[in-house]
Amino acid sequence: MTLLYERISTYVLEQIRSGALGPGDRVASEMELAAQFEVSRITSKRALEVLREAGLIERVRGKGSFVVQDLPDLNGVTTPLRGRIGSGPTPFRQRPGTIGLVIPDVSEAYGLELLRAIEERCADHGVHLLVRRTRGRQPDEEKAVDAFVASGEVDGMIVFPVHGDFYNASLLRQVLDGYPIVLVDRHLSGIPVSAVHTDNVAAARALTERLLELGHRHLAFVSPPPQNTSSIEERLKGFHAAFAKHEAGGYKAHQLTTLRATLPGSFTPEHVSSDVATIRAFRAEAPEVTAYVACEYNLARMLDRAFTPPAADATGTGSPRADATAGPPPSPRNPLDQRQPVIACFDSPGDPISGAPYLHVRQDQEEMGRQAVDLLLARLRGEPVPNLSLVPFRIVDADDN
Repeated sequence: MTLLYERISTYVLEQIRSGALGPGDRVASEMELAAQFEVSRITSKRALEVLREAGLIERVRGKGSFVVQDLPDLNGVTTPLRGRIGSGPTPFRQRPGTIGLVIPDVSEAYGLELLRAIEERCADHGVHLLVRRTRGRQPDEEKAVDAFVASGEVDGMIVFPVHGDFYNASLLRQVLDGYPIVLVDRHLSGIPVSAVHTDNVAAARALTERLLELGHRHLAFVSPPPQNTSSIEERLKGFHAAFAKHEAGGYKAHQLTTLRATLPGSFTPEHVSSDVATIRAFRAEAPEVTAYVACEYNLARMLDRAFTPPAADATGTGSPRADATAGPPPSPRNPLDQRQPVIACFDSPGDPISGAPYLHVRQDQEEMGRQAVDLLLARLRGEPVPNLSLVPFRIVDADDN
């Protein structure tokens, strides 16, 4: 894999070999090389650094870069030039390409398959992978991005952005400076950066249409505040789009988008209890809603808890879904069961024995991970890459895998 900075360093090396640049001659600046090769200054700076590490140039603060007076044996200098910034001029250390992955966290419901796919694709290409978890916190995401760039250990990054009321300033700065970055799971609206994710509008629309086909007329969309989180914004848009051909006939779209327990740092018993209370209050105000579309799996679990009737007695021996006098528990597969609303969501984990607990959208995390690595490597080779790449999804019924 030939990286962009390697192309630049090889170009300068060939100028030295041919005599176009001799000892003491000034080498083109970071800005000049960036313009010539149509890359970011970060990339051209990296090229000059590996030339310095190889003992071919010296960099003089405030003046520029110059070919060293005592050149090493150029026959012993092989290409491509690869090095780790800050490793010193000798001995020159070669290494394979390295990719940095910045990810909130992983779970069986979502993220684990994505991580595996990225790791396996990197191994296929002989590329190293460094991982930094942000635990869903934006300050930690900023630190991870800055640390990767400052260290010079990675050639580019794959970033799974966290939820947030504003964009990560460090991430935006690197994108605008031209640093090689590919986003997964979501994109940054209006920002020119390559992103790989599910068509969330189409997926939410398909999931909602399945519920409408099952006979539901009143459905509610449930999520944290959608502002500045493209995946939630698009899923809400898809939910409403499903009602376009059902403007008459008593169909109605409801929404509850103020829940916060699943936001970064908020998944605590106290916040869960608060959100469950909010869901129950919403249910009391809109008893006509027979199906709920949760934007993520943990919200589906909270809906389940909110709709579970109290146990038959204080000892907890009664059914969790019906009291002792109510007869058999209602079936969640009955679309018109008013006592137990149907719950659908994104990314419900499967179980080899009992299957998935909810009707859900299954995102193709493996394809997302593979495409993210391929796009980043293509970008590093200087090839044009699309700003948006969509991966397939499928609708999976409850109890299926």
